[in-house]
Amino acid sequence: MSFKGLQPILYGGREVWPLVEGGKGVAVSNHASSGAWAAAGGIGTVSAVNADSYDPTGKIIPQVFEALTRQGRHAELIRYGISGAVEQVRRAYDIAGGKGAININVLWEMGGAQAILEGVLERTRGLVTGVTCGAGMPYKLAEIAQRFEVNYLPIISSARAFRALWKRAYSKVSELMAAVVYEDPWLAGGHNGLSNAEDPLSPEDPYPRVKALRDTMRAEGVSDSVPIVMAGGVWYLREWENWIDNPELGAIAFQFGTRPLLTEESPIPQPWKDHLRTLEPGDVLLHRFSPTGFYSSAVRNPFLRNLEARSHRQIPYSRVEAGEHTVQLDVGVKGKNFWVAPADLGRARGWVAEGYTQALRTPDDTVVFVTPNEREVIRKDQADCMGCLSHCGFSAWKDHDDFSTGRLADPRSFCIQKTLQDIAHGGDIDQNLMFAGHAAYRFKQDPFYSNNFTPTVQQLVERILTGD
Repeated sequence: MSFKGLQPILYGGREVWPLVEGGKGVAVSNHASSGAWAAAGGIGTVSAVNADSYDPTGKIIPQVFEALTRQGRHAELIRYGISGAVEQVRRAYDIAGGKGAININVLWEMGGAQAILEGVLERTRGLVTGVTCGAGMPYKLAEIAQRFEVNYLPIISSARAFRALWKRAYSKVSELMAAVVYEDPWLAGGHNGLSNAEDPLSPEDPYPRVKALRDTMRAEGVSDSVPIVMAGGVWYLREWENWIDNPELGAIAFQFGTRPLLTEESPIPQPWKDHLRTLEPGDVLLHRFSPTGFYSSAVRNPFLRNLEARSHRQIPYSRVEAGEHTVQLDVGVKGKNFWVAPADLGRARGWVAEGYTQALRTPDDTVVFVTPNEREVIRKDQADCMGCLSHCGFSAWKDHDDFSTGRLADPRSFCIQKTLQDIAHGGDIDQNLMFAGHAAYRFKQDPFYSNNFTPTVQQLVERILTGD
């Protein structure tokens, strides 16, 4: 029996539960978790973002970049990306054993997204049921899905974004749009589609936003049987009871991104799993440090607190004496062409006295003060860039045309590929980015996880289907 008569849906030619595993990039939603989710009758999602490959003994192959140029390393990254995701899909498909369905997830803003997606779909024909894709405006998604005869499920955060995608591209391949994923920008983990018109500090109720999405879909002639997948903040189905069988919303499915982190099959290291059990409300921060330029949500650990503190040690400057910039900055910089406000000069001298002796320029005509060690790490990470994003604020790389964003590399950000690879493969959980949804504090409160219980994916799906 499922909660409130929750019914299976027809997807990819078979009945599956309307429960989707959220795709978590860089080796977190791998074959083990997504294959098990599908085997339990749901829609498992293999992340095709920087996925792991294995050597003949089954050990993970470290992604080492040998090329001397960024373009060369970017080509290596694409090769790693395709071979890793293909391996993950094949393994997940085997684990699923003909049950549920396997999707793959890509970020449109990842470097080489189109080449990786096409390379993976080419080599996994018949294994992948659908492609979820967000982080950007993936207009080409429908056309690629059509070429490889798979479903596509755009990830959007507003009715307005869906309408733009539909008008420009998706209306031409409407028959393959299997669902629309509404990823709530205030609740979901990872990168969030918060627009400039929305306030990061004022969360909006998802119901009116999803109703507006359904109204837009209806106005464009999309059938009510095409589900909207609610993603972000979903924990207990009983809390979403009024969404199920609701004529205002049409067909609804639910995505779980954070809960599958704490399962037997979840590949994240044990210290990360243990830390999830300790989180309190407010421990996940919606922040703007990501080099993608998007807002994103992650655990507010020392890594994130350091980035917050770095941005606080920041003052504006002019190249000439102007306005309130009447004194020359005499600490942290070489040369005299840094004019600042007198109060800011005092702050800068204070930071230097604390050991933050290096001032680094940002693209916004400010300087941030860091320690010599931090400066070395920032410079090395920028030099080692392998082009993991289509546009990177941290290294000023872009993956096409002249390979430069034309902006100064931003020292207030970080190398996202390095930190996500590190935490996924056993690195220090305090000194790396730890993505999580805003409901992660519920691991500590939910009796299902008491006495350090860690469920299998099968047990988790069965529990979810009870309403809990």
